[in-house]
Amino acid sequence: MKEEAASGDDGQPNRELYALLHLSPKASDEEIRKAYRQWAQVYHPDKYQAPQMKEIATENFQRICEAYEILSDENKRQIYDIYGMEGLTSGLELGPKLNKAEEIKEELERLRRMKEQEKVSAHIQPSGSILAHLSLPQFLDGRGIMRGMAMASEVHSQISKRNAIAIGGNLEVSGNSGGSAATFVLRHQISSVSSIEVVASAGLRALVGVQITRNLSLHSTATMGMAMSLRDGTINLSNAWTRQLSETSNGNIQLVLGPESSVAVGWQKKEEKMSAAGEVKIGTSSFGASAHYTHRFSKKSHGRIAGRVGSSILEIEVGGGRKISQFSTVRMLYSVGNRGIFWKFELHRGGQKLIIPILLSRHLNPVVATGAFAIPTSLYFLLKTFIVKPYYLKREKQKALENMEKTSAQVQEARAAAEKAQQLLQNVAERKRIRQLETGGLVITKAVYGSQKALKKRDEGGEAKDELASQVFDVTLPLNFLVNDSGQLKLHAGVKKSGIMGFCDPCPGEPNKQLYVEYTYHGERYEVVVGDYEELLIPQGEHRI
Repeated sequence: MKEEAASGDDGQPNRELYALLHLSPKASDEEIRKAYRQWAQVYHPDKYQAPQMKEIATENFQRICEAYEILSDENKRQIYDIYGMEGLTSGLELGPKLNKAEEIKEELERLRRMKEQEKVSAHIQPSGSILAHLSLPQFLDGRGIMRGMAMASEVHSQISKRNAIAIGGNLEVSGNSGGSAATFVLRHQISSVSSIEVVASAGLRALVGVQITRNLSLHSTATMGMAMSLRDGTINLSNAWTRQLSETSNGNIQLVLGPESSVAVGWQKKEEKMSAAGEVKIGTSSFGASAHYTHRFSKKSHGRIAGRVGSSILEIEVGGGRKISQFSTVRMLYSVGNRGIFWKFELHRGGQKLIIPILLSRHLNPVVATGAFAIPTSLYFLLKTFIVKPYYLKREKQKALENMEKTSAQVQEARAAAEKAQQLLQNVAERKRIRQLETGGLVITKAVYGSQKALKKRDEGGEAKDELASQVFDVTLPLNFLVNDSGQLKLHAGVKKSGIMGFCDPCPGEPNKQLYVEYTYHGERYEVVVGDYEELLIPQGEHRI
């Protein structure tokens, strides 16, 4: 049997052994034995005389036997349910040494921890940012376009399971002045619920400090810190509390005591389609409030609006961004406030950022403000419509073609194996179909499994037909075979349908696969579409066309 990954393309656990025997992941031992006997009768090699049919039967009979060997063994089934085939091939010694579920889990976790520890020494995460301040008024006055520049860089390394270090530095230049700083942070995990950080900084902000964080409960965290300036000896004390308010939101309170004492109350919310945050901060010499809202129009694009108001600032910011690759995102923002009118361009790639704020006007001129908002908005839609969108559609199509070429041999092999498996189901499936036709029962007239995109285009012509043919697989015959004597068909939830006998995966790498079924029942026509891991129970009145 081919080795199976622990999870599928969409992160769901593969349960192909259950699909192969047409079982639920919750099947009892008796149900497993019964399913094995039924499939063994169909694929036992002794039933066939023709050499070709005997070869096909032998190949599939071995698959059934191997699936039964794993699922009928309590220990092996426990490992498979948790870690898939990866767990079964990880070198565990099954038997007297490991005869309890807890012992199996402990041993698997031990092996996983060993692998993680081997990678720890090489686990280094760099991050950094470049901020370039540009000024259009300054450029028009003949004093150059650059107002200032700042650079920051940090390297984080997990030096052991409980210890991590971060070393960073930054450099800032504005006009004829500038400065720099270097920072060192050592973090130690005291226990599963508490940690401590020691911070030392030299340069613009020379200080030493310590910070302790502890999880007070499953939903609450507290942080207490102290920092002392090496320039004037002043001490800052800080306390922060964070509380999870719901599954998607949390709140926090921060109190700082020192030369600039303050109290801040904040709130954050993050969902699939939106994220929002707000904070109010009151200090001994200033106050301020800020909020932002981000809406995700799709997996690749989002819009954002933010505002800040306080004793020294009033600003509104609007804009949006788009993901241009797996690791890169670009943003274009428009800001207006008492500091002037700005355009801001951002490029985020991995842990690196390039931020370019451009000052357009120091004064709140309505004409400049309107033009500054209208021009980039128009340019954005023009670029998106005529350049960006066509480019990414072409690139996605190219990636799909490359993936098809790369997996073509694998797909051809899988199709051939599935078609062979169907050959031995054909006679029984045809007898069941005729019997159901005679009684007005359940008959599968058409069933295809594969790419969601291809299934959506099944009624289109031309290129859509080619895509449909290459990214879906006809499974009408195996579904007719699976119709039971009561005239019902059930595919269990939680199992990947490509593992069903007579099925195959026609588009490896595609995360969204579906099964489309047309059927008749008592002279009525029905159709239904279900996801790869969803349960299918037919007939159902809601499927009637």
